[in-house]
Amino acid sequence: MSEVREGNGAARSASPLNKVVLASNNAGKLREFAALVGAAGIELIAQGDLGVPEAEEPHPTFVENALTKARHAAKLTGLPALADDSGLCVRVLRGAPGVYSARYAQLAGGEKSDAANNARLVSALQGESDRRAYYYCVLALVRHADDPEPLIAEGRWHGEILDAPRGSHGFGYDPYFFLPSLNASAAELEPAVKNASSHRAIALRQLLARLTEEA
Repeated sequence: MSEVREGNGAARSASPLNKVVLASNNAGKLREFAALVGAAGIELIAQGDLGVPEAEEPHPTFVENALTKARHAAKLTGLPALADDSGLCVRVLRGAPGVYSARYAQLAGGEKSDAANNARLVSALQGESDRRAYYYCVLALVRHADDPEPLIAEGRWHGEILDAPRGSHGFGYDPYFFLPSLNASAAELEPAVKNASSHRAIALRQLLARLTEEA
């Protein structure tokens, strides 16, 4: 098994899963995940490149949706599959948009787009002084469609919601998600910086550590 060098120069075993289908057609997620897993020797293939349609996401929790998507992709491709379910959780909105982050505006009769979702979020927070929020990510990795022991990892990235957008990087709610510790919105961060600290990065580091333990 090959070795991967950590940032401090220490060696660790690479994951035995060298080809994994990503159960998403989101180009932004594919870019982020490909950058994050590349150092672990994992080739990530978008499910759309293999003709896999998106799975339904009918569940009220992130973990159930992530598992559903991973099993769907694994069943149709015969490959190990990685899925995430992630979203923005705003405390004063009792966790909304949550699992409905990608279609937040659509649920209120609007269009399904980042711009519409952000507009609804800003409107919902008018007059609110508590702007605390966090991005949440659950990752589910299945070795095959009927895997009885899927690997589950999670990550939270804490910040605040802005009234006006800042930055041009990222996607989703990134222009409105402000990180006080970095004095920048997620959309103002260079991809390498975001990939080192985001909710997906936190969850993926946890997942890769679990894979290393299994090797």
